[in-house]
Amino acid sequence: MPVPIPKRIPPTAWLAVTALTAFTACRTPLVSPEQRRAASTKWAAELAAFDARDTAHPPAPGATLFVGSSSFRLWHDLPHAFPDRHVINRGFGGSQMHELLALADRLVWRYAPREILVYEGDNDIATGKSPEQFFLEFKTFVRETHRRLPQAHIYFVSIKPSPARQHLWPLAQRANQMVQNLATTDPQLTYIDVATPMLDPQGRPRPELFVSDRLHLNRQGYALWADRIRQALNRHRTPEPHNPD
Repeated sequence: MPVPIPKRIPPTAWLAVTALTAFTACRTPLVSPEQRRAASTKWAAELAAFDARDTAHPPAPGATLFVGSSSFRLWHDLPHAFPDRHVINRGFGGSQMHELLALADRLVWRYAPREILVYEGDNDIATGKSPEQFFLEFKTFVRETHRRLPQAHIYFVSIKPSPARQHLWPLAQRANQMVQNLATTDPQLTYIDVATPMLDPQGRPRPELFVSDRLHLNRQGYALWADRIRQALNRHRTPEPHNPD
């Protein structure tokens, strides 16, 4: 069932087209029915919380959407890092790319965002998914987002190196490289390299950027991410006035 278009729509032509495309596009099989059911069940509590938040404070189209796994979910001061944008955080910790794909109608397309930042791949590689399978799923997400939200720009935040998963870094690098190569062929896709500045001169993850689990970022790590992401956003888009909702 299509999601109702929010009442408060900015008076810009591209947003009107974007919203119309997002809510009237025909559904196509992106993932198996089993994957869709599994994702909806696994993340039921998070989805219910997001729905309640949207009911209390309906977000207007045209926002900057952050969606992906726990590195976004745990970014608690995310709106303060991007004060010139209306930020929506839909990180759901522990998620993988196929789960984001399965839930994209509820976590991405319903919001008709103008900018979509994706952080996935970390958990995919850690659970044994090949870089190639991850990339295939991400490409499907990009294709469908372009179809449903033709004016939206997608930003892929590179899979990070971390001390806890240092042994998996070669696989993550391969996945990053495939996405980076895709971005060179797609003007509406940008690869944001947060990984390189997170490595020391010997190519090892910098431990001072992480909390005690050696996997998730501390304030210093998020400050680094914010700087790299701001640079990428400002190169490609002129920020909208901040919406406090």
